[in-house]
Amino acid sequence: MTPQRPVKSVNLRGLSPAPVAALVALSVGLVACGSDPFAFPWQLSPDTVLLYSLARPELNLEAAYNFNNRRKVRVETATATGTWDVAVDTRGVQIVLLPPGALGVSSKASVAALPGLEFDDVLEAPEDTAVYTRFDAVPVQMGTVYIVKTSQSPGIFGTSCSYYAKLVPLVIDVEGGTLTFKFDASPVCNSLRLIPPD
Repeated sequence: MTPQRPVKSVNLRGLSPAPVAALVALSVGLVACGSDPFAFPWQLSPDTVLLYSLARPELNLEAAYNFNNRRKVRVETATATGTWDVAVDTRGVQIVLLPPGALGVSSKASVAALPGLEFDDVLEAPEDTAVYTRFDAVPVQMGTVYIVKTSQSPGIFGTSCSYYAKLVPLVIDVEGGTLTFKFDASPVCNSLRLIPPD
């Protein structure tokens, strides 16, 4: 059996003031972090995406997006079911957003339109579930911010997580069948906040 070494106590009296102040600040920071063990630090990371309309004649174009994983999806591929939150299509003379339910795909993903708001002014997703649609096409218009509630996925501690994203159209090309938008998404499970906590 290996003999145990005695634990030495730390004497702060011999240290200069700078290291002592740093140690105290670190201790306070750890206590503050310890007060909310579920806090998830994150930063804003807006990005720009170009998607193609499902109405275009070419097959396997990237027409859908997964906001939690931040990746484009080809809806026609065999493994695409359940992997995307919103797709782009053309209905009449409008580009529209389609939640999976609008194409008969089983999903909890949904979309809400917030006309007349600026992208940076939308700090939280609406709590009212009545403003979201899971089964209808949502026309895309300039000057409108759209909230996407993602499909559910497994989280830690056995929870089911949805994530919220906001997007704003930058270029709506009905004739070309494309939509370019700016978006940002929260990585926090089931949180309506669209900006990091202070």
